[in-house]
Amino acid sequence: MNAWHGTGRLTKDPDMRKGDTTVARFTVACDRAFKREGQDSADFIPCVAFGKTAEFIEKYFTKGMKIEVNGRIQTGSYEKDGVKHYTTDVICDSVGFAESKKAEQKEAKESPDDGFLNVTEGSTDLPFA
Repeated sequence: MNAWHGTGRLTKDPDMRKGDTTVARFTVACDRAFKREGQDSADFIPCVAFGKTAEFIEKYFTKGMKIEVNGRIQTGSYEKDGVKHYTTDVICDSVGFAESKKAEQKEAKESPDDGFLNVTEGSTDLPFA
């Protein structure tokens, strides 16, 4: 059985193509359950959605949002400049919200991306103490 289920965050806004069928290409960063020294703590999974699923993604999902994906793995290959390239993508059967809008807004408010540690008055958990 070829089935894949994953939850992670979009690494950038979905790449949309419109023609006879709408196509959305996006990458999901999925955290690993454990981390080895010197290795990334996430896997970056390329995904493709078609039709109504792609339109749903275009309407509701942007970079950084948490998404749940159900689909199947599909491999392929193509030749460019005499070199054969191999691809592996998740073809999305369905997608959904993995966190509420409220949780997403709260997280953004609590951890501003300004490069500074958010320390409250009277905090004793200072990283340089």
